[in-house]
Amino acid sequence: MKYTTVARGVILGCVLLLGTSRTSAQDWPQWRGPNRDAKATGFTAPATWPKELTQKWKVPVGEGVATPALVGDKLYVFARDGGNEVLRCIDAATGKELWQDKYSAAPPTRPGSGFNNEFVGPRSSPAVADGKVVTLGVQGTLSCLDAGAGKVVWRNDSKAHPQFFTSCSPMIVDNLCIVQFGGENGGGIAGYELATGKEKWKWTGDGAAYASPVLLTLGGDKAIIAETAKNIVAVGVGDGKLLWQTPFPKGQGRSYNACTPTLDGQTIIYSGSGGRGTKAVKIEDKKDALGAKDLWSNAELGVQFNTPIVRNGLVFGVSERDILFCVHADTGKTAWTAAGIGQGGYGSLVDAGAVIFVLSPKAELIVFAPSDKEFKQLAKYKVANGGTYAYPVVAGKRVFVKDKDSVTLWMIE
Repeated sequence: MKYTTVARGVILGCVLLLGTSRTSAQDWPQWRGPNRDAKATGFTAPATWPKELTQKWKVPVGEGVATPALVGDKLYVFARDGGNEVLRCIDAATGKELWQDKYSAAPPTRPGSGFNNEFVGPRSSPAVADGKVVTLGVQGTLSCLDAGAGKVVWRNDSKAHPQFFTSCSPMIVDNLCIVQFGGENGGGIAGYELATGKEKWKWTGDGAAYASPVLLTLGGDKAIIAETAKNIVAVGVGDGKLLWQTPFPKGQGRSYNACTPTLDGQTIIYSGSGGRGTKAVKIEDKKDALGAKDLWSNAELGVQFNTPIVRNGLVFGVSERDILFCVHADTGKTAWTAAGIGQGGYGSLVDAGAVIFVLSPKAELIVFAPSDKEFKQLAKYKVANGGTYAYPVVAGKRVFVKDKDSVTLWMIE
């Protein structure tokens, strides 16, 4: 893959191509939204925030922490129900189930050990594009279905996963389904033809961990940026060729590569727990490869189980110590911190323009202003009884929340 020079073609942005699918400005067609950057478009903040949100409907869908995908008037929810992993298509306005597909799958637990018993359902969020919906189960089952009728187009079962089971959310780009597959050893990144499930390419230079890939477009060409078991890498979309990598091994104690890289133009921001902090590098053109220049490192604010967002030159995230932080994207210097926002290193942030939403596992949906001066809370709502590890899907006045076993539509009225 040949890259044009940065002088002629500066970063065009992180753009996930959704082909000919009919999407609207308020769609959330995959994990972390249209461009996998947790930006919700079309949201207008109310002049006065209501004391409570209005519950429109609530439906049981099964256990799991996968974020639903919203396309048009359909909500796609991937969860565990009994002995099956189930994909449901739900009418977004009413909560009525339109269709479901299920297959038998072992739960992501080890009997008698107490291991991971809080998370017994899928972690990976569906991706919807080109009239297809793709899911990746906890044991590595990759499925593609017709998004309208729910008919299975193809299904591949790798029966391989990392120690704490598959968490990568699949990505669809240029008629390919991109996934990080397998485990820490013997895994990698692969591109499958969306129409057939046939493997087009596979990169096996490092195993998989718990993050998801993102798409970088540089000078008209595209690269997959991924956090693997021990590295941050860039591989070509069309052929899986390794274009760049930098080491990012585990830190001290219980640390895992679970934070998806964040893109800010030519800058890649990546983070990890166990004393690794948050770092930023600037991607540079090297003809048939890529290079990167170290920009900054913030050793105090490492992220474990969430992914930061970038808003107007500021980086917002939740640290492994449950501290909501704001740092400057150009220098990495801390602007402010606020303690006690997340839980266990978890917390999901959504950039909604004038405000930022953060949802904690305690089911507290907090709204705050995206400022570098201070943490200014505008509203806080209780949206479930707990178990809210998935992202809130913000679409206009609607907020879809997946808790431990249900999905609720809340209205901002």
